[in-house]
Amino acid sequence: MESLISRCGVLASLLEVSAYPKPGNVHRLYDMPGTRYEHFLAGGVAIEPYLREAARRGFEASRGVRGWDELEIGRLIREAVEETLRWQRGGNVNLGILLLFAPIAAAAGTVVEMGRVEAGRLRSALGRVLRGATPGDAVEVYEAIGTAMRPETLGEAEELSVLDEDSRRRILEEGWSLLEVFKLCSGYDSICYEWVTDFQLTFEVGYPALRRNLEEVDVNDAIVETYLTLLAHRPDSLIRRKCGLERALEVSEMARGVLEAGGLGTMEGRRLLEEMDEALRRGDGALNPGTTADLTASSIYIMLLEGWRP
Repeated sequence: MESLISRCGVLASLLEVSAYPKPGNVHRLYDMPGTRYEHFLAGGVAIEPYLREAARRGFEASRGVRGWDELEIGRLIREAVEETLRWQRGGNVNLGILLLFAPIAAAAGTVVEMGRVEAGRLRSALGRVLRGATPGDAVEVYEAIGTAMRPETLGEAEELSVLDEDSRRRILEEGWSLLEVFKLCSGYDSICYEWVTDFQLTFEVGYPALRRNLEEVDVNDAIVETYLTLLAHRPDSLIRRKCGLERALEVSEMARGVLEAGGLGTMEGRRLLEEMDEALRRGDGALNPGTTADLTASSIYIMLLEGWRP
């Protein structure tokens, strides 16, 4: 059971990074300076043991063996980040994925039956996992973020900043849960937004789009169109932190234009997609919709847990 859940997570990360062309992202035909496609493949493999442990701990919590506040989601995320950095030299390739996948894996461990997980039950279980995360988990996640990300890509928080060493002490002394910490930044960070909405973007935007797309086009095109749907729906957090909201909105408008032209199903849609990819590449990584890629991966993860196979 745990192995099934963890392997679905690994496959989701590999399918997401392999889909092309996802404008502005690393994919099988495009590398960024210092970060290559192979680095993402290695990162996808590195996270497997931690997803497996999260699934096991979720199962144990559902059986009363441990409390929901004893899942140690934060530790698993931190250790998975550290392991990822040992497996490849391309830097941070999956912090956002881990922040999404670790609670999904734990929740899946509570509701898996006959090798499958029903999406509605998974989301209900996910709420218990998210609300069980403790101040200790928050500090562990801060450590993971500090390890994985450069200060210039973090942005500035008004309160409890990752860049402020005193924040960790405050979190523990004042009893801030990880969910409460993420509420502070949920207005401008989509990963935090997912935590405080029981993964609204994944379950209500990305997953339905992917399910629909897979009925109409091949796996690669379905993933790219899901990515575009998510990007059109919400400005990318990473671009917003690096370049500001106005540029993030411009990129979302590009994605909307591709979809309105028919996406990968029309010559015009493909032409606009290629133009968009070239435009975002010129930003030397500044216009990389990395958070949207993470949300695409979590959408794929749900499909795989439900039993879909490529």
